[in-house]
Amino acid sequence: MFENLSERLLRTVKNLRGQGRLTEDNIKDALREVRMALLEADVALPVVRDFINRVRDRAVGQEVLLSLTPGQVLIKIVHEELIRTMGEANAELNLRTPPPAVVLMAGLQGSGKTTSVAKLARWLKERQKKKVMVVSCDVYRPAAIEQLRKLAGEVGAEFFPSEVGQLPETIARQALEHARRHGFEVLIVDTAGRLHIDEAMMAEIQQLHAALEPIETLFVVDSMTGQDAANTAQAFNAALPLTGVVLTKTDGDARGGAALSIRQITGQPIKFLGVGEKTAALEPFFPDRVASRILGMGDVLSLVEELEQKVDKEKALKLAQKVQKGKGFDLEDFREQMQQMMTMGGIAGLLEKMPGFNAAPAALKDQAADKEVKRLIAIINSMTPQERRLPDMIKGSRKRRIAAGSGTQIQDVNRLLKQFDQAQRVMKKMKGGGMMKMLRGLQGKLPPGMMPPLKR
Repeated sequence: MFENLSERLLRTVKNLRGQGRLTEDNIKDALREVRMALLEADVALPVVRDFINRVRDRAVGQEVLLSLTPGQVLIKIVHEELIRTMGEANAELNLRTPPPAVVLMAGLQGSGKTTSVAKLARWLKERQKKKVMVVSCDVYRPAAIEQLRKLAGEVGAEFFPSEVGQLPETIARQALEHARRHGFEVLIVDTAGRLHIDEAMMAEIQQLHAALEPIETLFVVDSMTGQDAANTAQAFNAALPLTGVVLTKTDGDARGGAALSIRQITGQPIKFLGVGEKTAALEPFFPDRVASRILGMGDVLSLVEELEQKVDKEKALKLAQKVQKGKGFDLEDFREQMQQMMTMGGIAGLLEKMPGFNAAPAALKDQAADKEVKRLIAIINSMTPQERRLPDMIKGSRKRRIAAGSGTQIQDVNRLLKQFDQAQRVMKKMKGGGMMKMLRGLQGKLPPGMMPPLKR
């Protein structure tokens, strides 16, 4: 998300380098670029207008202090105003009520509502250690009930059965009573969606809201609908006392206009981002971290949290011990690293959180694409165990066999071996205190302020 916006904003800042002061003249062109970048990202016009006015008021006339350049001053102002636009701080899910805490999910058909119910159930179980039950009140689509039943089994949440022909309000009341009797801490209620907003839909969900009195009423919306996402959220907010928004399909949205518009238009915070199809692909929304990603500063905190949650610590420790003992890093280890990355939502998604990745060349981003990584894993899978342990033995005839077995070309095998050779050299540097030397070498290559000074 935000790739196009990031590129435009970073290019704008570069154009301000060398100026000694931000003035009306030299900031006019920069703000025009920022405005165009936001509009192209499908941010709502009133939000763009307000944002640009705030940045202009703060930027014009500010002295460049110490070693800061005008570009850095503008980056700081834009960063702070992006955070302000998206809501200042993370709005946590409120479950402070006698159990079961009811979470009502609303949204249009196709927005990813049912999947989001399962994702939220998994997040609550794994991160909050809650006992969760889910129920579907979508009596118009038998497939929706069956989908939730399967997803509930996948994430380990209790599924309360429902069927076509029942009244949604009756299902909701029975589910609530069952959850109360059996000690469930959270009940997540999936509701019917429509292709568009209509009176019958709103009346039905208002009845469900009155019957359940949920502590959280979350609106689920597809981020790829851009400005329409914010407008639809506003319509639901007028009919229901929404407490927050779940923005889905953000991994397929290069613009990000919805994330920048929803808070200001509806007054409701984005609480979660859906960042992929898998049930683990749900992230709490932190405006400051997202603003940092937009401006190419990375999101190291989210990256660390993701590594903490999803990395197989036992395998990581074994690899670290192996490298420290100088036993070498082979293709088995290389494949293991790539597979672990894929389980964490894909390499490109992780690299996006690294400082400076948005400014990286397109070729590097393409190399990090998950499709490319799957190809590399397939090539390694096509090798014999001996070849994985001793890559130097992979010559002409072996390369042809490996390429044929993995459905790739010999050039792809060569590219893999070259990338492995680079990774192997990095691992060798980590042995015997080499990690600190390597980090010092990186200091001059990362954007200013992205890395603290290292003690010598």
